[in-house]
Amino acid sequence: RQDRFCEFGMMRASSNGDANISHPLRLRQRAGICALVSSLRAALIVLIRVSRILREQPVSTLPGFFAGPSADHFPFSLRALRNFLRLLPALLLLGAAPLALAQNIGNIQAAPGGIVVSGPKNNRRSSFGTVNGLGIGTPTAGATVISTTGGVLYTSPINLQIGGAGLGNPAVVGVFVSNNFNQSALLQVFSCRSGCTSAANYTPISLVSGLANDTPVIPSPGVTTNQTVTVFVGIFVSNQNGAAAVPSGTTDSAQITYQTFDGATGQLRDTDRLNFNNPNETIQTAVQLTLGTATGGLTISPATDYSANFGFVNGLGIGPAAGLTPVPVAGGTVYSTPYLLQPEFSDFSSSSATIKVALTSNFAHPAILQLDDSAGSGGPFTQITTTPFTITSSANSFASITRYLGLFVSNISGAGAFTGSDTATITFTMTVP
Repeated sequence: RQDRFCEFGMMRASSNGDANISHPLRLRQRAGICALVSSLRAALIVLIRVSRILREQPVSTLPGFFAGPSADHFPFSLRALRNFLRLLPALLLLGAAPLALAQNIGNIQAAPGGIVVSGPKNNRRSSFGTVNGLGIGTPTAGATVISTTGGVLYTSPINLQIGGAGLGNPAVVGVFVSNNFNQSALLQVFSCRSGCTSAANYTPISLVSGLANDTPVIPSPGVTTNQTVTVFVGIFVSNQNGAAAVPSGTTDSAQITYQTFDGATGQLRDTDRLNFNNPNETIQTAVQLTLGTATGGLTISPATDYSANFGFVNGLGIGPAAGLTPVPVAGGTVYSTPYLLQPEFSDFSSSSATIKVALTSNFAHPAILQLDDSAGSGGPFTQITTTPFTITSSANSFASITRYLGLFVSNISGAGAFTGSDTATITFTMTVP
């Protein structure tokens, strides 16, 4: 007669999440039903069955409960029963132990409002696109630029889906750079867990793998429930110039690996990788010249063009407005005010720039009013004309330069005299070799 059997045993989870049975015990099928049960329930079932069989049958023969694949019987030993009863507490403890599941990040996904993330597990792909050390221009969709010391951070939220965590096996997540940028002097990957609108809360991602070495993403003691965690990733772009500079348009890529550990044992459970190569990051040179208000000077107002208002002026220098110093000169008075030139540039082989100024729109009454430039409050003053002249040829990035803008007012009277308002425009140009 061909008998059919069921198996029961302690459940365990494999690394891919499939359920397996360890230490199976073959049981004869009863009433046409087989079921997979926990070790605790299996031990109780065995105990009840043995007790019932001992009441119903003599111990000199093996009950059908212990029959093998054939219908043959063999002597049943009380010693075997005693050994089984000795093992019963261990079976009960195993059955009562919590089920150990393998933590699994599951998916790295794009977060709402963040950069695009695509691709399968362990080959996720994303990009911040074209970047520069000044953070000027429009960043790729979903990216936010944060200024920081030595450069800028291009940042974005991403989602990490945590699965399989429990009270006995909390999930701890770290991240490391598994494939760094070739241009690591200019590009670096950062991570942030909270307060990610501030550059101060971003940390360079470790270049070394392991629970003790990874940059914490979900630190110990970890999380004990399945959940989606939003964290931020960023690429720092240096604004340095000189030897570290590369040609504008240079492309580069990097890969970071998120690792999930069992917080109770420290065992690595799962990984997921994110590549910044869709497309590769493109390093771009950047240059920017701004004007600013100097201490004690007229307010320089930013708009489409900068503006400054000298207010009421006269050829004698009487009653100057705040921020102006009248300087008597031949034929009239120069109203002088300090202002700031603020050069910024990044990824250039040269560490210095040239700044020039020229008159691009003159006063309607140029015999009465003219604009001058000087390195000092009291002059000497040089008239600004339509021919550009060099203010400096050694401007350094992020090093403000104080200059003095002068408005000459003629003291002429009679024919040619003028009263009323007038305007003019000068244009500054910065060139970085």
